[in-house]
Amino acid sequence: MSHQRLASSRWLNRHSREISVAGALALLLLALAIFAPQFFAVQPLLSRLTAQMPALIAAVGMTLVIVSRQIDISIGSQFGMCAVIGGLTARAGLPLPVALLASVGAGAAMGAINGALVAWLRLPSIVVTLATMVTWQETLRLWQQGRLLDLPPGTQWFGLDQWLGQLLSITLAAALVFAGAWMMKHLAAGRFVYAVGSDAEAAHLAGIEPRRVTFFVFVVMGALTGLAAVLNMVQSPQVQPACGEGLELKVIAACVVGGVAVSGGRGTLWGVLPGLLLLANVNPALIHFHVQAYWEKAIQGAVILLAVLADGLRPRAKLGSA
Repeated sequence: MSHQRLASSRWLNRHSREISVAGALALLLLALAIFAPQFFAVQPLLSRLTAQMPALIAAVGMTLVIVSRQIDISIGSQFGMCAVIGGLTARAGLPLPVALLASVGAGAAMGAINGALVAWLRLPSIVVTLATMVTWQETLRLWQQGRLLDLPPGTQWFGLDQWLGQLLSITLAAALVFAGAWMMKHLAAGRFVYAVGSDAEAAHLAGIEPRRVTFFVFVVMGALTGLAAVLNMVQSPQVQPACGEGLELKVIAACVVGGVAVSGGRGTLWGVLPGLLLLANVNPALIHFHVQAYWEKAIQGAVILLAVLADGLRPRAKLGSA
């Protein structure tokens, strides 16, 4: 029995952030259920949830990047580039799966550029991705000049009706989260990411090549950004070149709130999902509670700050208990 209690205590300690974030989300939803039950009207709720699926897919890739002790702030501009490339491919008359491959391939290529510069030239990821963010932004601005890109009939909602298209988007994103969480826990590639993020030198001595792992996570980040761009693209009859603006902050915030340590080596997708939903539901909750919308950023900032403080205090708590 004592062994079971010890195991339970370790599990609760290991997943305390995920549990606390899920609890905060549950409390918010409970308050909405009591004071604003109209929040749970099926179609508006489904639409709000579907709108978050591109960010959730991008958060899977960002989790890998941050766990490996890197950062990628270029995903917003990558997202816009991939959406335009996918939209142009669809408008050229090619099937939607081809547009999907074009978008994912473009994202993987941009991720490979980031990965090569960080892994092989050993440049700081914040500097590299800041430079590529500006590069893709300006390329997109000169290329499209802010013009909306009309999509052909049959592209929106994968050619299905809206209800089925939304369910398909949610199912795809949920399946990707489950697959990513399983991979990070059970596959060697996932364990390598944690090892490199915890201590790259120790990982190298254990036979892991940190540069390959770093390159891998940036390529995956780019590919998932391309996939997210397509899921966003099919929600509208037009592509907005600036559709990725602010995405990087939203995704990084969801990861940090969800328990992914900015110092690397710790975090799971099970925390990122409620973290994203918690931040995403602040604005709708304020509307339903008749609170002025300018409080949204302040509340989101406070949530993020609390998450960062919890991360900073956690090692101290461990030292104190030792």
